[in-house]
Order: sequence, then structure tokens, then C-alpha cells
Amino acid sequence: MHADQENKASETATRDTVKLNPVDNVVIALRDLHAGDRPFGLTSPLTGPVHRGHKIAIDAIAAGENVIRYGQIIGQAKNDIKPGDHVHVHNLGMGAHQQDYAHASANTPLAPLDEDRTFQGFHRADGKVGTRNYIGILTTVNCSGSVARFIAEAAEKTGLLDNYPNVDGVVPIVHGTGCGMSGKDEGYATLFRTLAGYAQHPNFAGILLIGLGCEVMQVADLVGGRAIRQDGALRYMTIQNEGGTRRTIERGLHELRGIAELASLARRAPAPISAITVGMQCGGSDGYSGITANPALGYASDLLVRHGGTTILSETSEVYGAEHLLTRRAETPEVGQKLIERIHWWEDYTARNGGEMDNNPSPGNKRGGLTTILEKSLGAVAKGGTAPMRDVYKFGEMVDKKGFVFMDSPGFDPCSVTGQVASGANLIVFTTGRGSVSGYQPTPCIKLATNSEMYARMADDMDLNCGDIVTDGISIEDKGEELFEILVRVASGEKTKSEELGFGGVEFVPWQIGAVM
Repeated sequence: MHADQENKASETATRDTVKLNPVDNVVIALRDLHAGDRPFGLTSPLTGPVHRGHKIAIDAIAAGENVIRYGQIIGQAKNDIKPGDHVHVHNLGMGAHQQDYAHASANTPLAPLDEDRTFQGFHRADGKVGTRNYIGILTTVNCSGSVARFIAEAAEKTGLLDNYPNVDGVVPIVHGTGCGMSGKDEGYATLFRTLAGYAQHPNFAGILLIGLGCEVMQVADLVGGRAIRQDGALRYMTIQNEGGTRRTIERGLHELRGIAELASLARRAPAPISAITVGMQCGGSDGYSGITANPALGYASDLLVRHGGTTILSETSEVYGAEHLLTRRAETPEVGQKLIERIHWWEDYTARNGGEMDNNPSPGNKRGGLTTILEKSLGAVAKGGTAPMRDVYKFGEMVDKKGFVFMDSPGFDPCSVTGQVASGANLIVFTTGRGSVSGYQPTPCIKLATNSEMYARMADDMDLNCGDIVTDGISIEDKGEELFEILVRVASGEKTKSEELGFGGVEFVPWQIGAVM
């Protein structure tokens, strides 16, 4: 959604409905409405009840005609729709659509900000800056996952970190793959990038890498022939070579003490805002996502980019149908084409696995008012603000450019965030309308509520309410600036709600591509 469309949401909102663009033929209900109600702006009364966040037709729409929201096509009418009708899955479907990509036609750079803003971060030997100071126990394969957890538990029971208050904790990174897979296909390459990215992540002060010994993803391949960490804070072993579980735990604790000595030397110090990299996610979206939290995040994204920082948009299957808004902002036509190549890959990927690109929205999304993937994608893209798209990266590929970028990933939230963290995100911002709960060690996650009702119900899990854009008339710009200040505070050490609750133990989810053998 463009900036002028975002402003329209605030300008035209009433207590009943909001129209997001002058050409839209639907409005969004801002409260539960009843049959016979005639909300402001409608010439006909409602033909039935409409829940908050759902769509109402303001014009007659013939069967086969386009339904327009955000000034964009979100699908076609399955049958004739009358003014005042509820527009949802019963009368709106996703037909064939074709986009004009217009590569690099709207890539105006944002004016940089002269403010000398900083945050308090952990400076690493490779020049990156961490927002947290964890020690990671990284596993190559599921078979070493339990031992990794045993070592982390033993470290806690023995008080290993009691003398190192500057270390935030020990994080076991365990997963369900690493073997029973090809050692030379895209699935292997994707997992390799993911593990290597976590091993080098600036929120880790050091890494203990543990394998079983006989798996496809060999420890030697991950560490061989290159320096994964310039600070030397990497130790590695296999359970088979150590002589089993107990000996591996003993050796692991010994190595953790050495890593903790190095980690304890790190201290927070001023760092430029340009060292912040934010992974942007949405999950459990609703009809408000594209008019409150997502555009507010988009505004904050632009602020961070103007300060020289980096923001990562992902979830390729959830920008499907809105990709033309990104290709127009591509820095070059080649960058735009890289995104379209990933879209085509996804079309083939879903087809060969018996899926379809319109498997979204989820049941929860639909209950919240979203109907087609086109509608969901248009709201999701609003997270990316207006900055030019500088590049497109594969899942877990190290982001090496500042500014707004895209990383290919599934729409499954923990998997997508896993890729963003592997790519270098040292903060995550997650918008939700239905109430997603999760956290992503070692990277803190800031949760944004799209509506005030859910925020009140789940305040212990939400860091910021964006529903007041609708309920109280707060501008998207003001909310975006409020979020930007939260980013700086969290980067400097302020804990998020998900950190206080202890999330992060099960949310490492590498993307498994290919046959499990």
C-alpha cells in the first residue's frame, strides 16, 4: 500500500467503516455490524451481519468483475454482489491475474536523515553489531539435538554463567533435519546457509557446534577451509568421536567455559543505527493488518533505511499477487527480475508438490476478514514501506547490502524468521491480528497488535498496539515513529514480551526442501 493510500485510511475512517482508496468498491468494517445497518458512505443498508475487519460492497459488482481494495485487484466476484453485501469467501474468489511488473519504474531513493542516532550494541570482530550477547550450541543434525539440550541444562544447573553476568544465556539451536537428505541439492545448500548464518550471527558471542558424526551435514564441511568466526569463538565436536553422551556433555561444559570467558569481555557500546537489521514478519493476519500495524511497520522501515539500516521483507508465498508493487521499487530491472524468478520457482514448487499458491489465507486469516492471497499479499507488502528494493536474496543468504531488501522464504512464520536471522537480522518485528505468540533466540522479537481488542486480550504477549490507528485516530506516521523508538530501545537491551516469557526454544525451523530419504 502506497503512502497516500495509508493516509487515506486515517482520513476516511469513521466509527463504522474505512475506504482505503477512492477506486475501491468495498469498505472495511471497523466494528461488528448488523443486518439493516447503514454505515456512513453506504447508499444501501447491510443485507446481513458483517464482523469487524470484513469487507462490505459499496457498489454493485457483477459476477466475474474485479473486487478492488487498496486500489488493487483482490479477486473476482463469484456471483452478482449487491451494495451492502458482505464480501468474503462465499462470493469472492481468486481468478487468473496478470501483473505489469514495470521493473525499477518507481525506485526513488529516500532522503537520508542527518541525525546522529546510536544504540548500545555488542561490537564483533567482523564489524557487525549484536543486540544480544548469547552463547549458541548449534547442531548439525537432529541426532545431536538432545545432547545439545543436555549441555545447556547442565550449564544452567551448575551455574556456569554465574560469574559472567554480561552473557545473556546459552541457547541450544536444535532442529529436525541434517540427515536422510541429499548432500548436493538445493535442500542441502539451504540448510548449509542457515547453519552457517547462525554460526556467524552477531547476537552470538560464541558457538559450540555439535554433530553426531555420521550425518549428511558434516561438521567438517561447515568449518573446513574457512574462518566461520573471526573472533575464534567457535568450538566443535561430534558425539561419536567424544565417546558418547556423557563424555560429550563433559567436554561441552568445558568448552562453554572457554567461550564464556571470551563472551564476557563484550560490553555494550554506542553503535550507529545503520548496524540494525530488522526482519519483518506478519502472522495470524486479519482485515486490519494492511491498514494499521503493517503500514506502521512500513513507515518505521523507511525511517531505519533513512538512518542507513537494513530491513528484510520475506514470505514469498505471501507477496504473491502483490509482487508488482515490489518490482516497481526494484533498484534495477535485474533486481526486479530476481524476485520474479523466485515467484516462478514457487509456482513450480507448489505445483510439483500438489499445492497451490492460493492455499492462503489460513482459516484464522479468513475469520479475521481476509479472503484471497491477493488481498493478504497487498496488506503484507505494506510492511516494506516505500524505499527502493536493493536486492533479492535466497533463504538464509547473508544480506550484504544496506537498505530495504527481500529474502525468499515460505509464509510459515518460524521458518521464515529462521531464514531472516540466518541472513543477519538482529531484530525481528512481527505484526499479528489474531494473536500469534513466539520468539526467536538469539534475536529479540517485537510483537505488534493490529487491533485494540486483541491487544487488550493478549497484552502480556504484545509489545505495541497499532489498533489505536483506527480506534483513536493515531496517524500511521506517529505510530511508525513510536515503533522506531522501540526498535532502538530493544536493540540497546530492553526486553521484549516474548523474551520475558522465555520464548525461543522451539522456533528454529530450517526450511526443508526435497526428499526425506
